Amino acid sequence: MREQSSGAGGQRRGGGRPYGRGGHGGPRGGQRAHGHGGPPRGRPGRADHGEHRPRGPRTGLADELRALEGAQYGRYKGLVGRWEMPGGETLELVRGQSDPYAPPARVAVHVPGPLAALPPELLTTATRRRALASYLVRQAARAVRGEQALRVDAGGQEVLERSSCTVGGEDGSVTLRLGAALPGHGRRIDAREAERLLCRVLPGVVEQALCHPALDAAAVERFVETVEDSVALRDALAGRGLVGFVADGAVLPRRSGVDDRPAAGGGVVPFASPDGLRVTIELPHAGAVTGMGVPEGVNLVVGGGFHGKSTLLRALETGIWDHVPGDGRELVVSRIDTVKLRAEDGRRVERVDVHAFVDHLPDGSDTSDFSTQNASGSTSQAASLCEAVEAGARVLLIDEDTAATNLMIRDARMQALVAKDREPLTPLVDTIRSLHRDHGVSSVLVMGGSGDYLEVADRVVMMDAYRPSDVTERARSIAAVPTGRHAEAESFPGVVARVPDPASLDAEVRGRARIRARGEDVLTFGDHEVDLRAVEQIADPRQVTGIGLALELMVRRGLLDGRRPLAEALDLLDEVLADGPTGPLLSIRDEDFAAPRRFETAAAVNRVRGLRMLRRGAG
Repeated sequence: MREQSSGAGGQRRGGGRPYGRGGHGGPRGGQRAHGHGGPPRGRPGRADHGEHRPRGPRTGLADELRALEGAQYGRYKGLVGRWEMPGGETLELVRGQSDPYAPPARVAVHVPGPLAALPPELLTTATRRRALASYLVRQAARAVRGEQALRVDAGGQEVLERSSCTVGGEDGSVTLRLGAALPGHGRRIDAREAERLLCRVLPGVVEQALCHPALDAAAVERFVETVEDSVALRDALAGRGLVGFVADGAVLPRRSGVDDRPAAGGGVVPFASPDGLRVTIELPHAGAVTGMGVPEGVNLVVGGGFHGKSTLLRALETGIWDHVPGDGRELVVSRIDTVKLRAEDGRRVERVDVHAFVDHLPDGSDTSDFSTQNASGSTSQAASLCEAVEAGARVLLIDEDTAATNLMIRDARMQALVAKDREPLTPLVDTIRSLHRDHGVSSVLVMGGSGDYLEVADRVVMMDAYRPSDVTERARSIAAVPTGRHAEAESFPGVVARVPDPASLDAEVRGRARIRARGEDVLTFGDHEVDLRAVEQIADPRQVTGIGLALELMVRRGLLDGRRPLAEALDLLDEVLADGPTGPLLSIRDEDFAAPRRFETAAAVNRVRGLRMLRRGAG
């Protein structure tokens, strides 16, 4: 249930402060910009295809536009660079537009701290600044509603780190980045409309949406505090031996599969934690919050169909992200190293050690170094589990509805009919406890049809008409009655570290990096179409763009160098992005994106069909 990122939203703003006449100051030439991180590293000789920019800000944008009335459309490119505006902000045309049918121009509006007048207490932490930026960009989207030429990426229910709006920590400055389809009459410049958009509408957006005196101060504070409580709650989980938390009163159902807003109406049942799992956690703003703590270990969610099992798992799946006030899941959180798994027929697998689950294949393939261009559901799920653990996952979420049945369980009757030496698959039920005991990897599994998991579960929660109850003791008494099934494995042996070949992860096509998202499902990376449909924790299409930029950053900066295992490269990526992902990823390209986690970036690497692994080492 994913909501597409918002486009332009909010009321039309045709007025604002008109810009007066002024000189044309400043040169039009300029030096090539390399972005925040200096020249690209890792690919010597790669050109930076950004446009030439003036050295300093110019003035008189309105006059400059009027002078272009009726000129060839391509002359818009002469406006690339920074323009000082009478109101105190700076408007930057980052990337021009070659013709009316080309992708929109890229515009940034830089608002200095004194003009934004953001209270200092809202700027003290990275969490607060991220939340504040999310609030401001949503206000900006509302402010340009009706202006079809302006595209503001405001996002959906999740509060993500987005390139569309950033807030400076030291000076409280605000930068809004957006797309602008520059107006024209055919292939001629429509200067009057361009002047209205750039010199009236955008100043109005600054005044209405980006300056604190014009905002609802109580709403701003509530938004920031909601996110801060969510982060504090997530940070508290590990110290309490928990992998997730679902607050009492949370609204878990969504309106529909394409509308991620909370369900409403008399049939919606607010969450109420069962007695055996209820915990209380103190938060900075909400105070003492009670809810269901999901403990480390092997957790089962059981119950009849349509009683809320998958809805609960989906809430935990999205609990890695913070949510906006009123979402219903503001205090439903999971540890940040939580990964959802599913079967994925047809995916490519490259040199993954899956022998814990797949062994002695009829064709004699070595499953400790397994590759295939067309994995089955069971082998794809086995590979995805091993890849997730390799990338650092410590919590796995699995729903039997989207899992490979033959990888999940082999019951006593099937064991009696098909001898183990004729069955290559070892079911997860026989290794799930070792994953936690020996490797610290917990799990939450939705099960409605396999009672054999009752024998290996640490906790069992039953959902009945969306109401949970702790049925662990009852489940243990049922599991004490023998079924005749015997375990087919004693332990999970761990994963093998793999080393990607950076030459197989080339985004360049005809001298330019090609990185594009097609919704939440497909990343175009160079010549590769990376299928991400099964990577279900991608919350926003802009995260797909962020994944592509992160992957390119890893290659350019040599984090993937042909010697370093993937997990170590992801550790270095986390270090590069630790002070804020926007700058480093913008150094690759100024685009609308949302910052991804390491796990979605790793999933994309593993799904590049041209990926090569050079060598492997014990991990």
